[in-house]
Amino acid sequence: MNDDLLHGFENMFNDMIDAKAEFIPIISESDEELLLNGDAPDDIALLPLRGNVLFPGVVMPVTASRKKSKLLLKSVNKSHMPIGVVAQLNDADDPNINDLHKIGTLANVIKVLNMPDGSIMAILQGVKRLKINFLTQDAPFFTANVSYITESKMPPRGKVFKSQLEQLRTMYDQLIKQTQHVPNEASFAIRNIESPRILLNFIASHLEISLEEKQAILEIDEFVIRANKIYDLLTRELNAVEVRNEIRERVHNSMDKQQRDYILSQQLRTIQEELGEIPGEQEIYELEQRAKKKKWGKEVAEIFNKEINKLRHYQPQSPDYSVQLNYLNLMLDLPWGEYSKDNLDLVHARKVLDRDHYGLEKVKERIIEYIAVLKLKGDMKSPILCLVGPPGVGKTSLGKSIASAINRKYIRVALGGLHDEAEIRGHRKTYIGAMPGRILQNIKKAGTSNPVFVLDEIDKVTGMTHNGDPSSALLEVLDPEQNTAFHDNYLDIDYDLSNVMFIATANTLSTIQPALLDRMEVIDLSGYILEEKKEIAKRHLIPKQMAEHGLKKSQISFSSAVLGEIINEYTREAGVRQLEKCIAKIIRHNAVKIVKDEGDVDKTVRKESLKEILGLPIHRSEERTTDSVGVVTGLAWTSVGGEILFIESSLSKGKGNLTMTGNLGDVMKESATLAYEYVKSKADELGIDADMFETHNVHIHVPEGATPKDGPSAGITIFTALVSAFTHRKVRSDFALTGEITLRGQVMPVGGIKEKILAAKRAKITDIVLCSENRRDIEDIDQEYVKGLTFHYVDTVGEIAPLVLI
Repeated sequence: MNDDLLHGFENMFNDMIDAKAEFIPIISESDEELLLNGDAPDDIALLPLRGNVLFPGVVMPVTASRKKSKLLLKSVNKSHMPIGVVAQLNDADDPNINDLHKIGTLANVIKVLNMPDGSIMAILQGVKRLKINFLTQDAPFFTANVSYITESKMPPRGKVFKSQLEQLRTMYDQLIKQTQHVPNEASFAIRNIESPRILLNFIASHLEISLEEKQAILEIDEFVIRANKIYDLLTRELNAVEVRNEIRERVHNSMDKQQRDYILSQQLRTIQEELGEIPGEQEIYELEQRAKKKKWGKEVAEIFNKEINKLRHYQPQSPDYSVQLNYLNLMLDLPWGEYSKDNLDLVHARKVLDRDHYGLEKVKERIIEYIAVLKLKGDMKSPILCLVGPPGVGKTSLGKSIASAINRKYIRVALGGLHDEAEIRGHRKTYIGAMPGRILQNIKKAGTSNPVFVLDEIDKVTGMTHNGDPSSALLEVLDPEQNTAFHDNYLDIDYDLSNVMFIATANTLSTIQPALLDRMEVIDLSGYILEEKKEIAKRHLIPKQMAEHGLKKSQISFSSAVLGEIINEYTREAGVRQLEKCIAKIIRHNAVKIVKDEGDVDKTVRKESLKEILGLPIHRSEERTTDSVGVVTGLAWTSVGGEILFIESSLSKGKGNLTMTGNLGDVMKESATLAYEYVKSKADELGIDADMFETHNVHIHVPEGATPKDGPSAGITIFTALVSAFTHRKVRSDFALTGEITLRGQVMPVGGIKEKILAAKRAKITDIVLCSENRRDIEDIDQEYVKGLTFHYVDTVGEIAPLVLI
């Protein structure tokens, strides 16, 4: 290298260091040519560089603290020889040749300074690119044989070329202005760099990009490709800086607003104190006045005073203030010790219950009993009832009727699908958005501590989930021994629920947790018989629908025969919900005729017009009119009431195989197998040729195969069907059977007797065969339900054939 040029650079750097300048003097294009074309040795010392890349034409300070690097810099400082600067592949403290990139930069050591901490700072100036051929020495520092990379020819310096360079200058200038850590003098430097190559190298050297990206730029030979790469990186960095600045601006503005609000609030507080108006004092005063009127106990009063003192220490603008205020408002809104006065007139209560609901005698009797005891005793815990029955029998509406009968407030909570324990117990008030559970929320809404509280669809509450166990949370609510001190997580004070009359409703008991079921008094609400449905339609459904649709009594009338037709052919349910929908449709049909003024509208609904209004009958007749071989009528219980079940059996030539079809469950299949094996074992007693079991296949089928069927109550029905098929004796069509069978031929009792009786009456069954132990169920049923039915009680299956087979 030209010694005069090197000494000139050294003098400039001395001046720069003395003046504490931030930037290195700019190298002119002529200086670049001298640097590129100067002589350079083939064997040179190598300085490994961690975390950075030196580009040709760029001046960069380097701090050396490793032993080899310090020896190298001291050596070349004396000899004024150039060195090779190569970026490391990793952060190794003692790198070997394999830890270095193969492409580096020849550099002149402009100045070497000894630092107070023992390290050495060197000012290096990149000259030109080099490639390491092989290592010639590794101690005391690296030396290597290198070859120099000739720079590619630049494109013609036309308008496009100059425009592209100007675009790069402008973009980097924008980046400098938007980046806080880059000094503004860099903008002056970038504007005064003449050489296009040094311009690219300068920008690449100062971009906040990874070591790998900088090394990749250094290794690019073509000028245009290098320029495009730097353009892409500049674009990326500009976008990133804009996003960062936007976020910083938002945070700054937010902090400024918070500080401004705080200062203003402090000033407002000072002004209010000067005027004698302490912030929040009026709210606290109002809370204390309301507290004086509450009928809560001493313990609750102490907690309230403690909590309101906390409120005084909070700033009205703080989030904790509003949380504490909401908590205190809840305490004051709850009806501590406030009760509505019960109407203990038994005649009035019975009148209201009969007015709103037809039938349901058990529930009505239980409510009358409660009122009578309450009148005698003056004070008692409210009962916790569970009304179980199929949909549409009036379980939910009964709660409202009970509340009206005894003059209490009525509240209802739908529990269907409840899966979070906090819905019952509430959240702790320290959580964001915390609130009390549904129990206390509705008690607050009712305004009294003794409402009628309906827990609707309690059988639909889910069990254990990741949000807790809601059904277990209800144990405390529905336990008379525990609900005197119900603990809500939000309120965190025991609240007395013992005077609340809880009425739970369910379609089935099978899905209710046993411990929860044990705490409730279960009252079974079976479906209605035909006569009851007619009465309910006349007394409640028709007047209700006429009022809702704006019709008068003189404009439409339903005969008993028409109602019977609707019930039998268009509804098949234990309740009256579908019946109400059919009545509403008929009333709407007449309303259209009346509005159209189609002459004299026939107010009487006739059987013939039902098909026009309601369409073809939905349900086929369940009645069997002929006695058949192998077909027996069974009785089944479902969650929507009783059903008729036909059991069919047939024989065919074969090897004694038993086939069962009709979408049967495991229990029902076991009953069928049990019945078949018993028939085989008692073939002689039943008058069956034992050889038939070896020469005939048996097929048992239960129609309506799309409907799943299960349970043990079809045991004696399947037995009778098999005996009929093997003996070719017909089964009486007016008989229905229900009962479980054992391997010894005993008949066991089954449940759902009332629902099954209703199904039998719909199918015009006259005789029912069932277990002797079910006699108590029959005696417990109102005689109105069993009118027209004859019951045959049996203990063994041997008693069935003489009754049923002809």
